[in-house]
Amino acid sequence: MKTLVRTLAIAAASISLLAACGDKGAKTGAEGDMDLGNPNAKVTLVEYASVTCSHCARFDKDVFPALRAKYIDNGKIHYVFREFLTTPAPVAAAGFVLARCAGKDKYFQVIEAMFRAQDEMFQTGDFRTPYLRIAKSMGMTEDQFNTCLNDSAALDAVSKRVQRAVDVDKIDGTPTFFVNGKQVATGETSLDKLDAAIAAAQAGK
Repeated sequence: MKTLVRTLAIAAASISLLAACGDKGAKTGAEGDMDLGNPNAKVTLVEYASVTCSHCARFDKDVFPALRAKYIDNGKIHYVFREFLTTPAPVAAAGFVLARCAGKDKYFQVIEAMFRAQDEMFQTGDFRTPYLRIAKSMGMTEDQFNTCLNDSAALDAVSKRVQRAVDVDKIDGTPTFFVNGKQVATGETSLDKLDAAIAAAQAGK
């Protein structure tokens, strides 16, 4: 899905409206990274993804559980998730702001829930209702939800992270994967393809 980085200014206003409506060559250690696994592992896998990217949602559902079991939870690799925006950019930006409001310990649960809610959101055009439902499932009240999505500093932080992805790592679509700083895949990606890249990195290639 094509990025809409230039719409970040519009995204700021749109997020406020979403909250206000009544019923409606990547390097590790970048600021704002969210991660899982062993930070001291020999291999680091970085994924750039967007919560409004259908390819990312399929990867999260069909590939990521096996990847996590095989490499992440047992400490064999360090997994880093970096946020990116795909259309509709305001909705993606709001999703990342909300995930961070839920707290680092719940961040990946929120991201997964948003991926699972994609079909509902795209079919109905109602993004607020699923996001509010997810927020409440994480223990947030509606007032906290509204406050979260009106946090201009949090939106600015998302903007800076995305701009860095464009300027430094030349990201122009999602999902995009790097292993130890080398881009190894973009778009629909299989576990076999990542297996090969991880094996090469473990062998020092």
